[in-house]
Amino acid sequence: MGCRANQFEGAIISENLIKNGMQNAENISDADYFILNSCSVTHKSDNESLYHLRAAKHKNPCIITVVTGCMAQLEKAELLKNDFIDIVIGNDEKLNLYDYLISDTQVSAKDVLKLENFTEVELVDTTKTRASLKIQDGCDNRCTYCIIWKARGKSRSAHLEFIIDQINNFSKNGFKEVMLTGIHIGQWGKEFGLSLLDLLKAIEDKTSIQRFRLGSLNPPEITDEMLDFLKNSDKFCPHFHLSLQSANDKTLRSMNRFYKTEDYLNLIDKINSTFELPFIGSDIIAGFAGETDEDFEITRKNLEKSGLTQIHTFPYSIRKGTVGADLPEQNSDEVKVNRANIIKSISKSKYDDFVSKNIGRKFEVLIEKHRDKHTGNLKGISRNYLTVQMVSDREDLYNSLQTVKLVKYEKGCLFAELLSE
Repeated sequence: MGCRANQFEGAIISENLIKNGMQNAENISDADYFILNSCSVTHKSDNESLYHLRAAKHKNPCIITVVTGCMAQLEKAELLKNDFIDIVIGNDEKLNLYDYLISDTQVSAKDVLKLENFTEVELVDTTKTRASLKIQDGCDNRCTYCIIWKARGKSRSAHLEFIIDQINNFSKNGFKEVMLTGIHIGQWGKEFGLSLLDLLKAIEDKTSIQRFRLGSLNPPEITDEMLDFLKNSDKFCPHFHLSLQSANDKTLRSMNRFYKTEDYLNLIDKINSTFELPFIGSDIIAGFAGETDEDFEITRKNLEKSGLTQIHTFPYSIRKGTVGADLPEQNSDEVKVNRANIIKSISKSKYDDFVSKNIGRKFEVLIEKHRDKHTGNLKGISRNYLTVQMVSDREDLYNSLQTVKLVKYEKGCLFAELLSE
């Protein structure tokens, strides 16, 4: 469940268990273990995790339920009060989960706030078309809406040499693209006296991977120097995801976010002028504590005039243990949902406009290893993060880079024609 870092760690867990002789069960009734890698960014995600664990025990009373991830890290032994949970494993321990399954351990979740080093674990996972690599863990920010720093600890970076080796191993295993992920990748390298830009330059010069993407970044982390480098990179996919959270300066201050709306609006304009049709996604929280109708109207106007491609929005969820939970003037669920719906409408309009600008263009896509499960068509992703379908019987194109022409956008699907046929 949850973020890209959790998805990466889920693959690590699976690979660790398989290497030690276990195998995936196709049916829960045949399984010995049910393992849930939880997210705890909101109380809703906690409740969803508990629902899945309870349901697993109901379907197979003999199954051993294992919960790991951020909820496990935060709640620890408290979770064992639920009769449908058998084992609780913390965020760092889960990377070697097999060792804990064969022990008598019921709870193992060390204090991540005391962790000094990034745990480097290799991953191959050839089932995927695009590789994902976690380069950083933890966060040194103290955003008032967020509990994740308590579940992940302080920022810790993978060594540059480890990252380069991993990416080259991905290439040897047939991968054409890698996504760099983490909890706050913009903080990568600071304990080594390095910056994220130093890492990107090394990836450009020292790896054989053909494409790379960046995970979420805070606006101040994208400097002119970084943009100039990325503009001239042969490997960078022009796809940005900005962690914005609000488009109102008052709300940003209340969230403990250290930038201004005007600055990141200018940054978005700069990105759009630097690259040809870059995809620029973002996160926005709707209805944070103290956000008035007037505050939200400022956010709405700023988002409408922004050069964003897509906006991932969700109603603010009060998270116990955060500063935001104790702030006055909390908005009602109805207000939060209504504001989120308005932002979703803005996002749809912007995405549709972006797609229309791509119609008729030729671009490179990476063909997925698996066809679209609904249509049976070939499916691929462009450098600027458009997922397209192509009608073709050719299976020799799986996991290859192909030039296509985008021809139409219909019922939420983008269709392209292969120019190599």
